[in-house]
Amino acid sequence: MAKKPAARSEIVLFDVFYEDGTQRSNRRVPGDILGGLDGDEPARAEIEAQDRLIADKSGIPAVPIESIRRSKK
Repeated sequence: MAKKPAARSEIVLFDVFYEDGTQRSNRRVPGDILGGLDGDEPARAEIEAQDRLIADKSGIPAVPIESIRRSKK
């Protein structure tokens, strides 16, 4: 018997601009945390959490985020 397809959560992609002038494109954020009165602000917190995790694993300190915007398709 065939399995039921797993529910897919929507992923929203963001371009992240850091204070040192670097940019990272297509950072993934779950779509279910976005919207409402906060708009895309929860994405910033999620990306900062991702950056902290990466910094902890790599031993290189995270650079503060200057701004974020949704990636163009």
